Amino acid sequence: MAGPLDDIVVVEIDNWMAAPSAGAILADLGARVIKVEPITGDPMRGLSRPIKRSDISDDLKGYDFQFDVDNRGKESIAVALDQPAGADLVRKLVEKADIFMCNLLMRRQEKFGLDPASLFNVKCNLVHATLTGYGTTGPDAWRPGYDVTAFFGRSGLYDAQREGDDGVVPMARPAQGDHTTGLAMVASMLAALRLAEKSGEGQVVETSLYETAVWTQATDYAVTAVDHAPVRRRARTQMLAITANRFPCGDGKWVVFNMMPDVAYWPRMCQALEVEEIIDDKRFSDSSLRYRNMPELIGIIDAALAKRGRDEWGEIFDKAGLIWGPVMGLHEVPRDPQAIALGMFPKIEHPSVGSYTTVNIPMRFSNADVHPRGPAPSLGQHTQSILSETGFSETDIENMKSEGIVAGE
Repeated sequence: MAGPLDDIVVVEIDNWMAAPSAGAILADLGARVIKVEPITGDPMRGLSRPIKRSDISDDLKGYDFQFDVDNRGKESIAVALDQPAGADLVRKLVEKADIFMCNLLMRRQEKFGLDPASLFNVKCNLVHATLTGYGTTGPDAWRPGYDVTAFFGRSGLYDAQREGDDGVVPMARPAQGDHTTGLAMVASMLAALRLAEKSGEGQVVETSLYETAVWTQATDYAVTAVDHAPVRRRARTQMLAITANRFPCGDGKWVVFNMMPDVAYWPRMCQALEVEEIIDDKRFSDSSLRYRNMPELIGIIDAALAKRGRDEWGEIFDKAGLIWGPVMGLHEVPRDPQAIALGMFPKIEHPSVGSYTTVNIPMRFSNADVHPRGPAPSLGQHTQSILSETGFSETDIENMKSEGIVAGE
């Protein structure tokens, strides 16, 4: 089977995780993705957390897994973009590309002649895509943005996730906002590609960490954008229903329930937890009373759940027809039978370090070849082959290397 994008060429100039993750998705979908890196490389290289398992080979222990997941299946060419000849070279690569994607602020795009107007002179039906922290217009378009600042901080997400009004700001996991924004960028590029193919005209698209984070909270903002009222940060004791809350079990692991309306599930939940005596307790006899007496009710439920571990409770909940989910640790998910059934953690074969597990994109196709195409490239791994294919002679390439315009193999 063919990949959905196996006839598409992408030139990518970016770093860190957000935009590169979009390029990795395009590569999984079959596109040829040429990553243009500075001579010193993407600063994300070499920052992966060390492997802690003792049974892993030494080659794999030193592998850069976190760089790999956002750059797998790409080709790498190292170019000194700040040299005129380097910027000229990138524009020459764009001549055969369908998509140019970057995370450069507009002033840098214009400085290097990589802004939409300049590149449309090179390829008139190009898709030009930009991912930034805060957008390319507005008073803060100049501001560099990372997911912890633009996605989690400024969007209101950090504040909304605090546990009650006195709760601390929670810790975001690495690149969670980056990968969410990468998905938004992929969607915008594919829509723009369809327009370009239909009209023959170039298309300019962009997304930002800030905008994407607001969209992930659209249910809240649907109202908040109208009344501008602060969102209520609800602690466990302030949740609207006991049947839509989260609880610790006897082994220290947690479960989360989401059963609404609570009146339909309240008796069933109590029976499953072996606290039938509180079903008709006057303190908890209707939804309103259960809400008003939530602190006391949570204490009873916590005590009941303390008698068994999370997974033992899970079997009981399933038999009772409750709607629940285990709060899993990151280390548990790769071994989750459902994750395995969905192919969420496929293997990649690396020519020198061997086989390793990676993370699949959240898309599955029945009649298309979509999968990780291979490991991330080393810095400048394809410089020689890309330049030769572009029409440069061996002498030209050696001269560019000696002048510091390009580097790599």
